[in-house]
Order: sequence, then C-alpha cells, then structure tokens
Amino acid sequence: MDIDLEIFSPVHQINDKLFDEQGLKVFIKRDDLIHPIISGNKWRKLKYLLKKAQAENKTRLVTFGGAYSNHLLATAAAAAKFGFKATGIVRGEPVENDTLFLCRLHGMDLIFADRESYRDKPALFDKYFADDNEAFFIHEGGASPEAVNGCSELVDELAEAYDHIFCAAGTGTMAAGIINGIYNHQLPTVVHVVPVLKNGGFMAEEISKFLTAPVDHQLHTGYHFGGYGKVNDDLIAFVKKFIAATGILIDPIYTGKMLYAIYDLAAKNYFKPGSSILAIHSGGIWGLLGMKEKF
Repeated sequence: MDIDLEIFSPVHQINDKLFDEQGLKVFIKRDDLIHPIISGNKWRKLKYLLKKAQAENKTRLVTFGGAYSNHLLATAAAAAKFGFKATGIVRGEPVENDTLFLCRLHGMDLIFADRESYRDKPALFDKYFADDNEAFFIHEGGASPEAVNGCSELVDELAEAYDHIFCAAGTGTMAAGIINGIYNHQLPTVVHVVPVLKNGGFMAEEISKFLTAPVDHQLHTGYHFGGYGKVNDDLIAFVKKFIAATGILIDPIYTGKMLYAIYDLAAKNYFKPGSSILAIHSGGIWGLLGMKEKF
C-alpha cells in the first residue's frame, strides 16, 4: 500500500482586538485537519518512518509513550490504515483510559513498563522484540532524522513568507524540521520554539542535532506552566476562550501553550507593527481526553 495522506492543512487568519491594536496579522496553519487521528506533526513525523519500515519489509511498528500519548494513538491509527501491526510500550503501571481504548480499537497491543525500565527504550525493544526481524523501532514521539525530513515539508506548502513562525516543542523534532525548511527556501523568517517542558533550554541542543545549517530561531522557555502535561487556571481559561472565539479546537499541552505565548508576547509589544505571524497547529487534540477534569 502506498504510504501517503492527502495533505489538507489550510492557513486561517486569527482575528483578535489585541492583534488589531498591535498592527499584527496572525495566522494558524491547520495541521490538525490532515487526519482525524494521524494529525498535525504526528503524520509529518511518521510519514518517512513508515516508508522506511515498508522498504525494510517490517510488519510491526513498536513505539513508546505515556498513557495519554497522542503519538501512540497516531501510530496505532497509521498502522491500521497502512497494513502494519502495532505495539505500544506504555510508561507506568497498567491503566485504562480513553486514549488507550482508542489505541486498542485500532489493533495496537499494549505493554506497560515501569518508569525505570522505560528510560532505556532500545533495551525495552530488545527485551520483547530482539528475535523478531519484522519489528520496527520508532522512538517516543517519532523523533528521528526521517521525522525532521517530514516536518520540513510543511514549509513547502506555504503560499507566502511570514516574519515569524511559532511552534510548540516536546522533542524539538518539529522545530528542527521547520527551521530546515526555512533554510531550504532561504526565507527571512524567524522561527520561535515554545518548549512545553520545564527547563526547556536543553531543547536548543536537541534541535541543533537535526539542523542542516544554522538558522536564526528563538526559544521561549517561560510558557511551560509547570512542565509537560501541567496546566493552571490561566492557561485553561485561555484555551476555553480561544476555542469559543475561533471555533478551532486546541489542547492545553502543546498548541495551547504556544498560542498563549503569541498572545502574551503581542501584549508585551514584542513584535514590530506590521509583522505577519504564523502559528503551527500541531494537532494533538486527543490530548484533551486526559485533561477533561481541568475544564
């Protein structure tokens, strides 16, 4: 089966009084619309990994994630769509939740691993699949050169250049891909990376590992709201207000934090009047399933 999806990721303008007052044009690239489950950067990260697995005659995708991992769910859906079997190695004690229900519904087998063992993912893979020549290792979040290559294609789709592009970051893979895409097209765009983890300064080194050339980019480490998967009332209020005002569903784990950063920076006069800003909606909507009680 040909491993591809028709990319539908339009760019919509975000209208807000704040942006009008600051003289800004703010847009959002709707990668969340690529596929109901294999959406956003999840598809971009998986595309070339799946092609590699197919080329190597692998039949089972083995990957890793937490109990509410969008990556696990996207991999399960991609495996079902493109004819692979799938195994998800889940961090922590055995649990049942909506995300894992959907993983199983798509045919994914689940193995739970204690947090100590989970730190060494190649060892975990070998523990269960060392003798399985048809098993294909996919790192947590899909982080890999293939994933960076897939993410760089986002820039190919842009009909115009923007002064600023913002993306959320968990591993830095998406950011590295966008930065490489900017370099490939020689665009005068500054890429802004919003780590969703506490102490996200390490992301600079992670991103640099995948860059084809140094390109001007900025890291905004003050919008993690306590760390990965952490939120507060201010962020939840922002997410609810944004969804109600735009009709665009966002999550508080990735895209919500990135958009909060744009609004906050705009309010602090960070951008020059007349600037054009593109926010990347990286999908991950199913992350809301693990946050229902926060709303």
